[in-house]
Amino acid sequence: MSVNKKRHCFWQCLVAGAVALLVTTWYALRQETVDLIIKNGRIVDGSGKGAFTGDIAVKDGIIIEVGKMSASKAQRIIDAKGRVVAPGFIDMMGQNSHILVSDRASAESKIRQGITTLLVGECDSAAPRDPAGVAPVGFDKGWSSFAEYFRLLEEKKIPINVIHNVCHATLRTMVIGDKDEDPTEEQLERMKGYVEQAMKDGCVGFSTALIYPPTSYAKTEELVELAKVAGQYNGVYFAHVRNESGQLLEAIEESVRIGREAETAIHIYHLKAAGQDNWPLMARALERLAEVRRGGIEATADIYPYIRNGIGLRSFIHPRHYAQGQGAFLPKLSDPEIRRQLRHEIETDTDWENWYQHVGKNWDNVLIPSRGKSVQEVADEHGVDAWDVFFDLAQQGVREGVNPKSMNEEQKHQALRDPFVCFDTDASPVNPARSRRTHPRAFGAFSRVLAKYVRQEKVISLEEAIRKMTSLPARILRMDEWGMIGKGKRADMVIFDPEKVQDKATFTDPLQFSEGIDYVIVSGEVVLDEGQITGALPGKVIRHNRKRR
Repeated sequence: MSVNKKRHCFWQCLVAGAVALLVTTWYALRQETVDLIIKNGRIVDGSGKGAFTGDIAVKDGIIIEVGKMSASKAQRIIDAKGRVVAPGFIDMMGQNSHILVSDRASAESKIRQGITTLLVGECDSAAPRDPAGVAPVGFDKGWSSFAEYFRLLEEKKIPINVIHNVCHATLRTMVIGDKDEDPTEEQLERMKGYVEQAMKDGCVGFSTALIYPPTSYAKTEELVELAKVAGQYNGVYFAHVRNESGQLLEAIEESVRIGREAETAIHIYHLKAAGQDNWPLMARALERLAEVRRGGIEATADIYPYIRNGIGLRSFIHPRHYAQGQGAFLPKLSDPEIRRQLRHEIETDTDWENWYQHVGKNWDNVLIPSRGKSVQEVADEHGVDAWDVFFDLAQQGVREGVNPKSMNEEQKHQALRDPFVCFDTDASPVNPARSRRTHPRAFGAFSRVLAKYVRQEKVISLEEAIRKMTSLPARILRMDEWGMIGKGKRADMVIFDPEKVQDKATFTDPLQFSEGIDYVIVSGEVVLDEGQITGALPGKVIRHNRKRR
């Protein structure tokens, strides 16, 4: 070999060696900075596609690699062999967020279901608020806007993520009160201003609970005007529709009209067809939402996996009786003649959301969770008429919640199979040490889907159930960085054994944590570690920041 060729070969080898050294050093340094690796997991990535085996690397709360990393190093390695690794679950109705500060132990009810993010705000919202009002436990001061509230949550730190709506009932109470009155032009403008500020602060949409006063007093035109403001920021209109029984289709049409005129997406909370005569309406409701999507409006819904709902007992009385405010009406329930008139109305009138008729006019089908007994059982126990028990409880200062048996399994199966229906708990976080009763969905909704409808009854596949718990709600909530396991996505994940995950909460014993979820990871930090709560507080306030159209 010539001298020149030898020199050329020498320099080639030198350069190749240097490059190899740099690559090796870079790779080693890069691996040293990885915070977490999950190895050997059965990855169900949230897309709905089939599972695959692989590893996941996390750095600074972000997934930086998905694949096979046998030689990788990390500060923490979790071996997920034999278990599913999925994106963190998203609860489409988590109700309350300040409880995550005032009672941190309450988050465990969500975490043990695999929930890493709550959508908050249906019947009320954290803002707008009178800052001079009494601040909740755990907060040093009050707030007036979502911007102020979000800063307080971040200062206090929370264990899981939250994303918020601005609620119509809160706006009406602030501006009008709880009376049955139409807003003046000035009052409507004030409410619209509150919606705009909420959207600027990071809310994802505008919500209504149209079965409850004072929102039930609002005409569609009022709701359209408020939803238009949210629509200008690419927000969503979220609706607990005005009727969930015999007039379900008409109630959905109202939401469709609001979405069309306000130019917003629409989402139906806890879709149901209550009352045996109305059960066939679920299929028609799902088809109507599909038609709306084909017409160009984004239309979705959620359900909870139980045939008993949860509702305020006072909702068994026509909302018109609260037109002057609950404080003006409730004392009248002491009058036997008023009770007689109301009983006759409830037993005979079907021109409203009549929950007594939805349960077959049978007080045995109305469970009082705080007592663990039905209205009829409480009446029998005390030797009194069930109607007197009902009126006595309705008159109590604290709003009594009940669980009517109003749905059937077939409509749950229909909703489970619909590709645009996701899940909710319809419950705030609950600390069992401080609570007497709750709906079992607070502790078991997501685990129940995986145990009952995936493993036992095989209504849907595991991959599809997880898509409905992750990427579908993330898409609805405009959470672009969440809901999938993939490079660049937020590191919110759940690790569980699909053969062991199980809801334990029942209607007679609802304060029971779910089982079978081994690890829950939020922003790359482990909040549930081999079945043990760690106390970590990595939760984020997720802001929906879109410029005005």
